[in-house]
Amino acid sequence: MPHSYPLTARGRTTDRARATPVTLIERDSRRLLVAPYEPVPEVFPGKETAVTATSSRGTPKLPPRWVIRSAWRVHRAGCRLTGGRLGLWRPRPGKWGAMRVTTVGCRSGRPRSVILGYVEDGANLVSLAMNGWAPGEPAWWLNLRANPDATVELAGERRDMRARAAVGAERSRLWACWQAIDRNLDAYAARRPAGTAVVVFEPRPPADG
Repeated sequence: MPHSYPLTARGRTTDRARATPVTLIERDSRRLLVAPYEPVPEVFPGKETAVTATSSRGTPKLPPRWVIRSAWRVHRAGCRLTGGRLGLWRPRPGKWGAMRVTTVGCRSGRPRSVILGYVEDGANLVSLAMNGWAPGEPAWWLNLRANPDATVELAGERRDMRARAAVGAERSRLWACWQAIDRNLDAYAARRPAGTAVVVFEPRPPADG
């Protein structure tokens, strides 16, 4: 049965505590955190349980940035504390999965982990460098552009992968795969001043492992 809780975080500029209601539900023996608006793969799991909010012009609305960042932290923490038993799952028909990607920081040189939504394309895993649909590139994608090797944790499995940006016909095909999952994808992408990279994680050759 769903339970509602306040999610509280401090604003980066005001340093004031802000709260928004979120819902904790259980599905397929997993606890999922959802919010009362359309989530995106870098933010909330359980897309089918959320309610889409729209502006007066009919375009989909996004939650405040502080809510998005707070949800990222909650999701990462839950995954870390449970060793991946919660927060990671495989894609299903019409649904994306969640994976934990560990990169090397392009400035720090230290391991950096992030949870991303993904779909499967054969042996490849495909995500979007959306940055929560905010301007700028997400840190994980900047890290991969500097060093494309990454470790990917899936539900019950770990893989050594190498990332690249899809281009041309491949990008169009993979973008269409995401469009089939999220009908608002193009509207969200239009919020960003630059294009959104379609990131392909390919198995790393054994000799490079």
